[in-house]
Amino acid sequence: LLSLSGCNLLGEFPLNIFLLPRIQSIDLSYNEELVAFLPKFQYRSSLKKLHLRATNISGEFPNSVDSLGSLNVLDLSETNLFEELLNSISNLKSLNYLDLSSTKISGELPSSFSNLKSLNYLDLSNTNFSGELPNSIGNLKSLNYLNLESSNFSGAIPSFIGNLSQLTYLSLSYTNFHEAIPLILFTIPSLSRLYLDHNQLTGPLKFQNVSSSALYVLRLNENKLNESIPRSIANFTKLRSLYISSINLKGKVELNTFFEFKELKNLDLSGNKVLVSKAKINSTLPKFSALWLSSCNLLEFPAFLEAQNELQTLDLSNNTIEGNIPKWFWNVGKETLEYLNLSCNHLSKFEQPPVVLPWKNMHLLDLSSNMLQGSFPIPPLSTQYFFASKNKLTGSIPPMICKVHALEVLDVSNNQLTGQIPQCLLNLSNSLVVLAMKNNHFQGNLPETFKNECSLVTLDLNHNQIRGKIPRSLVKCRMLEVLNLGNNKLNDTFPFWLESLSELKILVLRANAFHGPIWEPNIRFGLSKLHVVDLSHNNFFGKLPSEYFQNWSAISNATSNDKSQPGYMENVSNYYKDSMTIVNKGVELELVKILTIFTAIDLSNNKFYGEIPDSMGNLKALIVLNLSSNNFTSHIPSSLGNLIELESLDLSRNSLFGEIPQQLTSLTFLEYLNFSQNQLFGPIPQGGQFLTFQSSSFDGNSGLCDFQLSKKCGNNEIPTSEMRHESSLGEGFGWKVVVIGYACGLVIGLLTGHVVTSRRTDWLVRNFGVNLRR
Repeated sequence: LLSLSGCNLLGEFPLNIFLLPRIQSIDLSYNEELVAFLPKFQYRSSLKKLHLRATNISGEFPNSVDSLGSLNVLDLSETNLFEELLNSISNLKSLNYLDLSSTKISGELPSSFSNLKSLNYLDLSNTNFSGELPNSIGNLKSLNYLNLESSNFSGAIPSFIGNLSQLTYLSLSYTNFHEAIPLILFTIPSLSRLYLDHNQLTGPLKFQNVSSSALYVLRLNENKLNESIPRSIANFTKLRSLYISSINLKGKVELNTFFEFKELKNLDLSGNKVLVSKAKINSTLPKFSALWLSSCNLLEFPAFLEAQNELQTLDLSNNTIEGNIPKWFWNVGKETLEYLNLSCNHLSKFEQPPVVLPWKNMHLLDLSSNMLQGSFPIPPLSTQYFFASKNKLTGSIPPMICKVHALEVLDVSNNQLTGQIPQCLLNLSNSLVVLAMKNNHFQGNLPETFKNECSLVTLDLNHNQIRGKIPRSLVKCRMLEVLNLGNNKLNDTFPFWLESLSELKILVLRANAFHGPIWEPNIRFGLSKLHVVDLSHNNFFGKLPSEYFQNWSAISNATSNDKSQPGYMENVSNYYKDSMTIVNKGVELELVKILTIFTAIDLSNNKFYGEIPDSMGNLKALIVLNLSSNNFTSHIPSSLGNLIELESLDLSRNSLFGEIPQQLTSLTFLEYLNFSQNQLFGPIPQGGQFLTFQSSSFDGNSGLCDFQLSKKCGNNEIPTSEMRHESSLGEGFGWKVVVIGYACGLVIGLLTGHVVTSRRTDWLVRNFGVNLRR
């Protein structure tokens, strides 16, 4: 046995190890930098187990398999193997374990796989296999584990899978199977776990002839089964986990149907808007560990919950439960509940709430998007993620919140909370990752002291009444990505020290009383990861030299973000997604989620002057640029034509002059343009997106002309300083020049008259080479 898994091996692996005559097992997994050239075996090897997961293997593996007749286990997952290997693997007739998951193999599964008669474990998940599932799979009678999850197999689920009588685990999740579920799947006597979720399966569910009494996990969620759940589902007497969310159930569904499963622990009915909440309560109810009943048209708290004292997960979100949270609810899973989601209901208040909400092992508590009134509730002291946003909570946040020592996310945005932000919250800064308090009425100054262990990633205090300055100790929060202090009453100069926060992506200081320049020659400001900068509606002033934007590499590199699969800015395991408000395309929009590819610069409504820097044309990933309502006095830089991702451009209400650069017609994604209230002149460029913009985009520029303005362009239509300069060149001409010009005009006039009246075109052709045509 040789096991070197996860040893960070580098370079080439010595081939003679493979050739040791008595070695039976080699495990080189998780050595991603290891180059393993598989040798040609000169004799029959005794090797039985070969684990090469997540290694950089290559070599002539297909030529060596004939000598590996004793191989039982082959793990090639997360490697770069290709289709040529498959037929060779089919010759390993002693193989009983084969893992090809997360490889780059594509195409169809070869029919030669039917040779693997001894195979009992086959994992083809996260591969690019496509087409219908081949009949060769049905010949693998010894299989007890088959995983095809997240592959590209399609068509109907073949009925021959029902012939795999030894199967205990079958996953067809996240594939492209459609049509009805073959009933034969439910007759496999040993099948204990069946995953058919996230497909396009249709038709009614039927379990009349169920003989798979061993089934204890069944996932059917996210399909199009669009029928009611038959009572025959109770034939699965040993069912422990049932997931049937979002399958478009029809008719009424009684909860009592599911209470017949005496061993049921996990039940997911979410996303089926026909669930009837009434249920009989008796001593024989199953004791649930997890219940998902979100989006089930519940009008009240299901009474059967009162008997559930072993719950660990409870999700009642996105229903229409209204009124008070009842007193008895505090005892639901009091000792066990770890996850509770009551968000997106019509809850109004707590009924006789304790000082601290009672659950002793709470991990996540979500009360957001209700109508909760009254004072701020203190979550259980074990809570890590607490969401209470979008309610009607009033009063101040009591210091008791700081006893929740494990708190990572605190989101109380969009309430009516007042008072100062508790200084003691910063004592949690070694655990606190998100502090979101926007859209409240917090007053006073920001807490002064951030700790050295500060782990804040998001600080969002937008739309409050906070005064004073940004505390310099914030620089200790080295992981900070989002700083949103917009729409407050802060009075400070530009915080150049933010340069030390190398992870900063979102900086919003809009609508405060910030003042002074945002650039100084001796201070380099250019955070390389900045995506959004909003300094609008302040009193910033000064010039913007070209050097200012040179280091904004996240906005400069148009290929730095994956646009094919953009994600959202988020923190802490998808529990919290950042949001913000920004002016985009002339409208103030709330971005409930911020795409990782979204970029914006808003410097509008300040007092910047001078030229718009040419270097702005280097910000090729920029989507929104707003420089409106400043004092810029220059031409529009033609380099802005390089902003290939730009969708919104606002340069209105400045003192810009000159012609609109023709290069801007190359901005194929441009949807919003505002050049109004400047001193621009000349023709409006024609072509590209410019053909879609209305006259309002160019109002207040008396020198502009073209069809958008119903003003034709002519030589006397452009009263510009350049035209006046050109006309002044003639002021020094004397009378001799005038006489010469008059004489030339007289000769040409007489000549033309002679030609026209006498029609002697041959004379004109002969002497001047001119061919007159009608």
